[in-house]
Amino acid sequence: MVASIGPHLERKGRVVTVVNDIPRASAEAANAHERVAELHAVRAQAAGGPSERATEAQHAKGKLTARERIGLLLDPGSFHEVEQLRRHRATGFGLEAKKPYTDGVITGWGTVEGRTVFVYAHDFRIFGGALGEAHATKIHKIMDMAIAAGAPLVSLNDGAGARIQEGVSALAGYGGIFQRNTRASGVIPQISVMLGPCAGGAAYSPALTDFVFMVRETSQMFITGPDVVKAVTGEEITQNGLGGADVHAETSGVAHFAYDDEETCIAEVRYLLSMLPQNNRAYPPCEPCSDPQTRRSEVLLDLVPADGNRPYDMHKVIEEIVDDGDYLEIHERWARNIICALARLNGQVVGIVANQPQALAGVLDIEASEKAARFVQMCDAFNIPIITLLDVPGFLPGVDQEHGGIIRHGAKLLYAYCNATVPRISLILRKAYGGAYIVMDSQSIGADLTYAWPTNEIAVMGAEGAANVIFRRQIAESDDPETTRAQMVKEYKAELMHPYYAAERGLVDDIIDPADTREVLIGALTMLRTKHADVPARKHGNPPQ
Repeated sequence: MVASIGPHLERKGRVVTVVNDIPRASAEAANAHERVAELHAVRAQAAGGPSERATEAQHAKGKLTARERIGLLLDPGSFHEVEQLRRHRATGFGLEAKKPYTDGVITGWGTVEGRTVFVYAHDFRIFGGALGEAHATKIHKIMDMAIAAGAPLVSLNDGAGARIQEGVSALAGYGGIFQRNTRASGVIPQISVMLGPCAGGAAYSPALTDFVFMVRETSQMFITGPDVVKAVTGEEITQNGLGGADVHAETSGVAHFAYDDEETCIAEVRYLLSMLPQNNRAYPPCEPCSDPQTRRSEVLLDLVPADGNRPYDMHKVIEEIVDDGDYLEIHERWARNIICALARLNGQVVGIVANQPQALAGVLDIEASEKAARFVQMCDAFNIPIITLLDVPGFLPGVDQEHGGIIRHGAKLLYAYCNATVPRISLILRKAYGGAYIVMDSQSIGADLTYAWPTNEIAVMGAEGAANVIFRRQIAESDDPETTRAQMVKEYKAELMHPYYAAERGLVDDIIDPADTREVLIGALTMLRTKHADVPARKHGNPPQ
């Protein structure tokens, strides 16, 4: 092999020099065959990475190399690398003697199920994946290409932050990434896959993207690490305890998905990409559907109890409605009292927002409002119709919620729905009380179609609470307050909470048989597919924060 040629070599009377173990033929003497051989040797070294020892160390941590990860993400043989031979130009602190190809990040494009996807992957084997000037410039370029081409961008993150030896140049590189993340927001899907450490300002790039994936035990995200936390606050905590996958998937809400291994994680990234459009001017891909459009779901009549105080699992309702019972839940383990999921109806991708009666009775609180608001905004940005399944008793009461800004956070969800121009269909399964009913895409804030099951109860509040307010005097003056209260509750339900009250006033378009839900939703989506909504001319809105 050409790469094995020694440092001092004469080839047919021409001088050949060796730089970084790669033979270089003199410019005046080499022929095309030698140049091509040299090129292949250089590429082989760049593709191989710094050393076998570095690769073994990466594998010993339970982590794949950057190229192995790209191989799992993209269709076989589809990857086109950009600037493979890029090297840094920094000097000082020994950098001038160490100039590996790629500079610690692999960039390029390929396909996922035949559709173009751009990708960059930190190579932890080179400078610990730390970002320097050349490294950042490569990322900037691939981000610009993704925006220009109108295709999704996936970052495979495994880096130690800014390259300290390059100082402020490295920090400026992060600024360029953040600026492009923001410019691409709502234009192309951006997915961050955390496969190693991500500390300090570097964590803000994933936070700016649409979806964050993490792998347990090997990936962490935090602004200040455990050592700094201990020094400042005295608290002792591990890296995973501070910013591991489970922490961000369950507590902080930073991570949308968490998995046990890289292979499963990257496979799920491919699945998510299959449900997203290429950009904000396209529609999500439609797949052939073998699940009959007119399939009735008689089981729905038994899944949802008519008694509003009895819980049930909304996941089972979703499974009965969507194609083949298949859906991808976003933020599955954070704010469990609301469900956000991507699914298909008759092959068309839809976003589903649903209250979960099994968790906090399905109430809206601060975290649920934030979770649903971001999901609604994502669906609206990428032309995904939104279906809202309501069974909501109201907003969660309490001092902590009020002091935490439930008004402000609840307004985020209200703003997101009011601002959305994609097809919007709401279905009231059971309870829909108070302000939460309005916020959850009621007809009054712009839902295109509103349906209800015969078990629906739409009211300002529950009958018991309403009777206590309206008939307070009668109950207090009664000889038998409990009997009077029960009678007043019954009267209130009969007058204002019967299933047809909202339909009689045009606030519900139709009361439907639960078994026909799938067919009704598909028919409505088919009609709304060509929906066009005019929006006011403005630079941008000013949503609640």
